[in-house]
Parts: sequence; structure tokens; C-alpha cells
Amino acid sequence: MRFDPEVQQAVARYQLGLPRMPVSGRSGELLGRGTGSSLEFQEHRQYHPGDDIRHLDWAAYARSDALMVRLYREEISPRMEILLDASCSMMSSDPTRDSLAPTAQNAPIKATVARQLATMLTLLGGNLGGRPALIPITDGTPLEPLPLESLDRLDSFPFVGKRTLREALDERAIRLKRQTVRVVISDFLFPHDPDAMMRQLASDASVLWVLQILNAWEARPTALGGRKLLDMETQEEANLQIVEKTIAEYSARLLALQQELARACRRVNATFAILIAERGLPDLCANELCSTEILRPT
Repeated sequence: MRFDPEVQQAVARYQLGLPRMPVSGRSGELLGRGTGSSLEFQEHRQYHPGDDIRHLDWAAYARSDALMVRLYREEISPRMEILLDASCSMMSSDPTRDSLAPTAQNAPIKATVARQLATMLTLLGGNLGGRPALIPITDGTPLEPLPLESLDRLDSFPFVGKRTLREALDERAIRLKRQTVRVVISDFLFPHDPDAMMRQLASDASVLWVLQILNAWEARPTALGGRKLLDMETQEEANLQIVEKTIAEYSARLLALQQELARACRRVNATFAILIAERGLPDLCANELCSTEILRPT
């Protein structure tokens, strides 16, 4: 995905919408706690031989007859963690279109766009001088990040996990670091308590972005009549009439879930976006991701 044309175009056109100034009570953004050469003034101190004379404050000298230098906040590269749901449900496809069994090489649009998003965000984080940690949520413990130099492995990374994001958090399989820009990419179509999970994800993070990615049929299903459904994670089968009544019940549950996720994110000052994979990466970047200020045009 590193050399995917849409990913390359997005990396050239956008930057991460990180806070421009430190958030009260949090750190790990673009500015650190030490002194450096950024543009944000921190404090004065008396001039010492060897100090950069470009930082002399002549106005302060005129007032006090003492040479003072201006100190500035240190600029640092943000730490970034991208949690990518790699469970089987991310390989779900539109039953009215896709007839082939999904594989890493024949990935449905939902899995493809999830990979594009993860790659794009990792590269944008790398552009800021950091080393973003892209962590696929698999069945392993502990979960290991894909190094930036091994990002190409994501192209064929198998989405075959049985463990959900909630289970990985509860089992402490993810080594979450403090003061990070944390991004979560998942369909969230698994049993969970949105409030509890968002509190876990937001804990010790400086920024939390939550991206729910669905395919178009998951977002707005159409009637199919009688079908045998297979749970992609448990492999359990069920016969179901996919008719207007069933669709209405499903749609009501999905809407309730999305509203709960949005409320839970607001409570922890996180940003929540719903992404429909068929819209394509360029459209999602220009609209949902820019409107939520996860991305900014360069």
C-alpha cells in the first residue's frame, strides 16, 4: 500500500490535523516540555556567554538594563500508534456484488481501504520525524507493531483474527504507550461497551481518533430474501430472512451503536468518523477526514 497511487496522492496533499498548541493536562503533541527552537515563547532568563544572540530581547534590555534571552518551547516529533482491526469481519464484503471467497490478494473494498488508511496515517506520521507504530489487532500476545521499514507487509497481511479489539484491550495484549497520538481503525461490529472501551483507548493518549469503516451494504443493507449467513469470526451458520423487517431492526441497532460511539468519544475528547469504504480514499480524505480535522490540506 506504500506505493498505492491513492495513498501517495493523499500523503502529498494532506498533513495530520494535530493540535497546534499543547492541550491542558496533556502532552505528546507537537510541542514538548523542554526548550528548543520552535515559535512558541516560553520564558525569559538572563543572558549567559554562548547563548544565541538572535534570542536577545532588546525590549526587555531597554526596560531593565539587563541582557535577557527568550526561551521557546521544544518542538518534538509526536509519538503515534495506529491500531488496525485485523479480524475476519474486516474482510466482509457486499453479498450482492462479491462472489469470490475473500483473500489477502482478493481483498474486499472494506479491507483495502482500511489498509490504505493505516498506511497513509503511518506515512504522514513518519513525515513529522517520528516512528509511528502500526499495530494490527491479531490473535497474538503481545501484539507487535509493523516497523515503518516493513510497511509493505501490510499489502498481504491476513485479516484472519478471531480476537476483537475489546478482547485485546481487556487481555492487555496491546502495549499502549503514554502521551501518543492514537488512531483506531475498525468496524466496531462486535459486542462491546463503547464508554468503557473509549476510556481504555483514551487513557494516557494525547489525541484519540476513532475511525469506523463499513462497506456500503453494512451501512445500508438491501433485501436478499432467505440466506444462510456465516459468522466470519466464529464460523457459526444461521438461516435468516433478510427482508425489510430484519433490515429495519439491524439499521436501528447500527444507528444506536454509532450514536453511543459518538457520545463515548465526546466524553473523552476523542474524534469519531464513520467511513464508507466504497467512497474511496480520495473522497474520504477530502470530506470526512478533513471535516473532522483529522487531516489538513498541505
